[in-house]
Amino acid sequence: MLAKKILIIFIFVTFSFNASAVTPRSTGKYKNWESFVAETDKGKICFAQTLPTKRAPAAVKRDKSKLFVTFRPTEDVKDEVSLTSGHDYKTSSVTATSGKRSYSFFSQKKFAWLLDDQEEKKFIKLMKKATSVIVKARTIKGAETTDHYSMMGFTKAYNTAKKTCS
Repeated sequence: MLAKKILIIFIFVTFSFNASAVTPRSTGKYKNWESFVAETDKGKICFAQTLPTKRAPAAVKRDKSKLFVTFRPTEDVKDEVSLTSGHDYKTSSVTATSGKRSYSFFSQKKFAWLLDDQEEKKFIKLMKKATSVIVKARTIKGAETTDHYSMMGFTKAYNTAKKTCS
């Protein structure tokens, strides 16, 4: 299961951040969230994404932070939760919290994912009810970063991405 997830992650990272890749098209903007679709040689990819409303500390130089939920029907991938804090992660240093709930992510370079489908389902359920999610991580040099994400608009963006790829 983990080996398959790592392969899927590699494909997603290659697609998402390759300058020559197909540019995703917006399928709807919902408050702080937006849904997208892209047609690739591997099939349709749909996802909902958001940017943080607050990032700290300002002194840590990093790229954009994003939180995603992705669907790739030709690869039987649905509800894949991933994020980037805009820097290479120190191993096993990424957590997302909302209220009293906390989730640990595994990381590879600048991206992090939940470990399995069950955790993804629980996290998505939390995202639908929450008003915010806070992601804390450590850079490979040990500095802590914190990203605050609003969940306002998540459910509509998620439903649009899911429907577009069904």
